[in-house]
Amino acid sequence: MIFTAFARALAQLGDRPFRRTLLLGLGLTLALLAGATVLFVGGIEWLTPDSFTLPWIGEITWIDNIASVAGVLLMLALSVFLMVPVAAAFTGLFLDDVADAVEARHYPELEPARRIGMLEGLRDALSFLGVLIAVNLVALVIYLLLAPAAPFVFWAVNGFLLGREYYQMVAIRRLGREGARRARRRHTGTIWLAGALMAVPLTVPVVNLLVPILGAASFTHLFHMLEQRDARRRG
Repeated sequence: MIFTAFARALAQLGDRPFRRTLLLGLGLTLALLAGATVLFVGGIEWLTPDSFTLPWIGEITWIDNIASVAGVLLMLALSVFLMVPVAAAFTGLFLDDVADAVEARHYPELEPARRIGMLEGLRDALSFLGVLIAVNLVALVIYLLLAPAAPFVFWAVNGFLLGREYYQMVAIRRLGREGARRARRRHTGTIWLAGALMAVPLTVPVVNLLVPILGAASFTHLFHMLEQRDARRRG
């Protein structure tokens, strides 16, 4: 079931709504990170004096340049860490387009789903981004203490977060917030496993930028497959 969902999502990756969402997510991500870098470096330059005098050494005039370069390097390092979670958050704003494209091709018999409003999507996206960053910062301690097992811890932790968030976002469109929460609890194991498999590409540069799109599409398939299985069992 999980591999079928992933294969179907991968086959649809070239569709226009997928490309549009990917470009929008990456564009907004790059703009945000670039803006944050400019503000951070500007703040450093504002706080750092142009020159100052040290005993026995004399006047030093290059400290502000060193601080600015250090600020740029720091933000570049942070951008590598933040690129994927920020892209995932922005992609969440356009989830409806991806899910609609999946349903139009594979589930045409369904009624149109409820569209997630911009404010609701922004709130959920920012909440997901905050949790994703906070949990991974805490997990850094575990990565250092259990270095050989760090990749598996990373996949397990981020798999749980990705699975929970993407399934919830897809299910809300059809079941509402409370119904989505109940459905997620019924299928915790399957969702976690699917999320863990989705987290593996996060460790592959460039490929990891496709994870938000593939995640949204894959969990749209997974949601419908699980709902159809539950309906057959009830019947």
